[in-house]
Amino acid sequence: MSLILISEQLLNGLQFGLMLFLIAAGLTLVFGIMDIMNLAHGSLYMAGAYVAAETMQRTGSFTAAIVVAVAVTALVGIALEILILRKLVTRDHLAQVLGTYAVILIANDVVKMIWGPTPVMLNMPALLSGPVELLPDFLYPAFRLMIIAVGLVVALALYAFVTKTRAGVLVRAGASNRQMATLMGVRVPILFLGVFTLGAALAALAGALLGPITAVQIGMGEDILILVLVCIVIGGIGSIRGAFVGALLVGMVDTAGRAFLPMLLRNVFPADVASSVGPTIAAISIYVLMAVVLVFRPSGLFPARG
Repeated sequence: MSLILISEQLLNGLQFGLMLFLIAAGLTLVFGIMDIMNLAHGSLYMAGAYVAAETMQRTGSFTAAIVVAVAVTALVGIALEILILRKLVTRDHLAQVLGTYAVILIANDVVKMIWGPTPVMLNMPALLSGPVELLPDFLYPAFRLMIIAVGLVVALALYAFVTKTRAGVLVRAGASNRQMATLMGVRVPILFLGVFTLGAALAALAGALLGPITAVQIGMGEDILILVLVCIVIGGIGSIRGAFVGALLVGMVDTAGRAFLPMLLRNVFPADVASSVGPTIAAISIYVLMAVVLVFRPSGLFPARG
């Protein structure tokens, strides 16, 4: 197990964790402030990937693909909040889960009608298609480095927004105590709409960035939503810092487990058994991590409330 391999997998884990953070940040704010369990958040991630793929095919510009995907998905998020979630905010969590699950089914059918049932290609820009030599004999994909850079910039921008701006103060107040924020004169409907739109835009950004290295296909939102929920539970509902830490932990554990566990298990089991059992144990390890955190910190590592 070489140092280059370890460094490569650490960067892969960082890249995956930062993309999980982009999705988890919006969802944790929606749940923390609006108190809505929005299962359809993964569909916004899927929408961003599909719109980016379509724009890339038409324009050939990856920058335009990202901008259009974020803008279109933000508009979809506005419509979704006004038409559906605003009606569900006064309902219990069971009604919210059922309502947003229905949105998932509708979104999958809409995507199937527009783009068909087969996966869609989203090509990465030619400028970033090659590797970058970080160290002697250590080449790493330029596109993944770009994803890491974008993820870190967005994370810092979100931190500055939440901690340094008046709007961020309102967001933190709503996440900590929504009723008190309302009594203090916060215009809750506008706050809800702004938070949900921000979450939709971040999910679309993640979808557009991950599209070239994952399959852009129907149901991709549900696959990643489970990991995002684990990130939120580990970090603490309503907390941007918690979402960041939880996403990095999940990204690192998942990536390192899939890369190194099969290699380690070959010392004990035959190669074919190690290759099949290793990824399974790696997937389970994420939920073991969540269980351990909940045993010692039931509210997560950095809960917004309490």
